[in-house]
Amino acid sequence: MKKFQLQSADKSTARGFNIEEAELLKEIQSLNNEIKKLKSRKKYGLVWEDKPEKVVNICKEKLPVLVEDKEREIKTDKNKPVNIIIEGDNYHSLSVLNYTHRGKIDVIYIDPPYNTGNENWIYNDRKVDAEDSFRHSKWLSFMEKRLNLAKYLLSKSGVVFISINDIELSQLKLLCDEIFGEKNVEIMIWYKIPEEGTAGQGKMKITHRFRLDHEYILTCYKDRNSLKFNKPLRLKKVKNDYGNLDNDPRGDWMSCEICKSDNKSNEGGKNYYAIETTSGRIIKRQWHISHEEFLNLDKDKRIYWGSGKSVPRLKKFLGEPQPTTPSSIITNISQTEANNELKKIFGNKEFDNPKPLSLIKWILEISSKKESVILDFFAGSGTTGHAVLDLNKGDNGNRKFILCTNDENHIATEICYPRLKKAINGYRDIKGLGGNLKYYKTDFVDNKITDANKKKLVDKSTEMLCLKEDCFELIKKGQSFKIFKDDKDKYLGIVYDDAGIEMFKKEVGKLNKTIITYVFSLDDSAREEEFESIQKLVELKPIPTAILNIYKKIFK
Repeated sequence: MKKFQLQSADKSTARGFNIEEAELLKEIQSLNNEIKKLKSRKKYGLVWEDKPEKVVNICKEKLPVLVEDKEREIKTDKNKPVNIIIEGDNYHSLSVLNYTHRGKIDVIYIDPPYNTGNENWIYNDRKVDAEDSFRHSKWLSFMEKRLNLAKYLLSKSGVVFISINDIELSQLKLLCDEIFGEKNVEIMIWYKIPEEGTAGQGKMKITHRFRLDHEYILTCYKDRNSLKFNKPLRLKKVKNDYGNLDNDPRGDWMSCEICKSDNKSNEGGKNYYAIETTSGRIIKRQWHISHEEFLNLDKDKRIYWGSGKSVPRLKKFLGEPQPTTPSSIITNISQTEANNELKKIFGNKEFDNPKPLSLIKWILEISSKKESVILDFFAGSGTTGHAVLDLNKGDNGNRKFILCTNDENHIATEICYPRLKKAINGYRDIKGLGGNLKYYKTDFVDNKITDANKKKLVDKSTEMLCLKEDCFELIKKGQSFKIFKDDKDKYLGIVYDDAGIEMFKKEVGKLNKTIITYVFSLDDSAREEEFESIQKLVELKPIPTAILNIYKKIFK
């Protein structure tokens, strides 16, 4: 084979060396590829060195599943929703939730590590301190993987709130711009110092020229046009401002403006149209809603026409959330509230930098509805779960929370879970808020796709399927099958292998109820031919193919 001699551009310091032709061509091709990457690289954005992470790499060999810790289950009222704690690395928890809750989460709040260098943030089994030259790259690698998984969990009107300080604010903003789109990212400022003065500031470590009185909350929308914030409950008008002029069976209401005034309406503007009042009067205005929305509200008797001589108004019933535009600055909520709250629950035991209950409640009040599903995958001391329970108690809501946390320093088992147990059942002179709770831990099955491993995945899929269908009460267990139900007469069936099919069919016939049925299958089929005799009573779905397809997308 030919030998080639390379020499530097500086002829006076020429240095030659021999390289095999094949290796030279390989090197040239590699350089060409690098040049192409450089040319295609975006001109503006966030660039960092991606750092491998053990908890991510393990998923190349094993697939995450859930195992219930039944001893920690709490039941107080079967008519209340079931809330969830998942103990394990949140990357694995989010992977599971991408199967069970894809597109179902309405609100996410997280309080991730701030990357101060002084906190106990662990990356690949080692604490990341201030002297780590790759700490920003590690943090961005860590956050990107989790936020990408979280995005797919959001409903169409879903929103993510992220607490952060100035250390990673700018990087996080650019990262969120990439993941959610720049138009879907906003920033709020939380003024966290007490109104009465500078309590606690004497303990602050001075690292800045300014006294740090604030933190930030990044707000990331799935689609900002699909979400309208509500007025917080404590800012609603009192009942005396409501009445029932038309004896509406839905109860007391107040009238709200639904259009601009005549002189402020723009004939060429959005939603400019004419309506006819009950007295035959024609009103041309620029309305706050479309004509179709107006007609639907009128059909639902949500438009108050009065005598027909005035402009119609929108009826808002007592207890209904009302749209609002929150300030970007959050005040009157002190960090010291959080410390005092935990001291009431645990005595002198402290947790580093918890968030106040009132802060999370305010966030949920403006962003959630009574049936919303709320996720916190940096659950910490469990404030988000506590806030959901408290909010439900206040407005008779049925919100559900899912909290994900590892058990480093026993945070899951000795802080988060005990706090929620006390919040549900009550403690000292504090009355319990009620609610139900299930506790899961992440586990794994082999990632090698064989028939035997598919069967193992199905055998360990029970908790995931119950969580996906929100159906937890086991009412029948037979050979190779189980049947569950919820409090609203919804049924879930799981057939683990062929041995369970015939007995399962007999039980379905006895129940004579429509059952969502997951059937073990080695391919994409749901074994329809096996269920022809009860086909009207079963909604068949194959497993584990659907789970594997989600995991293939995540772990590719």
